[in-house]
Amino acid sequence: MSLNRSEKEAVISEVTNLAAQAQTLVIAEYRGITVADMTKLRNQARSNGVSLSVLKNTLARRAVTGSSFEVVADQMTGPLIYGFSVDAIAAAKVVAEFAKTNDKLVIRAGVYGGKAMDANGVKQLASIPSKEVLLAQLCGLMKSPISRTAVVLGALAAQKGEAAAA
Repeated sequence: MSLNRSEKEAVISEVTNLAAQAQTLVIAEYRGITVADMTKLRNQARSNGVSLSVLKNTLARRAVTGSSFEVVADQMTGPLIYGFSVDAIAAAKVVAEFAKTNDKLVIRAGVYGGKAMDANGVKQLASIPSKEVLLAQLCGLMKSPISRTAVVLGALAAQKGEAAAA
């Protein structure tokens, strides 16, 4: 069923708004995926803050014109699913994790920071730990020298206490 002009304009404006807010776009081919698997992918995406859409390619091309995602307009052919995310790695992570368990989903391209990525680039982006994990690692690194110093000073105080008691 084809869309009339006003419906097409609504889709283009919705996708343009998504693109304006998003940092990352992942494009994947979904040919042969069952409805149940697609529903599972959409639920995963929704819970991770990723907007996942099946769009007409011509409408998607028009929507990303003038944005940082225009660099992959030439890749927009065939049955594609578009994943936009405000979080830098969320879309790549959701699509890459699903592609590991379902070989029918083929990652085609992605965009991050205005730079086009191939499938391997999207997988590398997906392998980056989340912001919370990176912050926890940084805090652990910063806390480590302080806690080691406290342990050493505590051991010295205990030694001096034992020497004074003897």
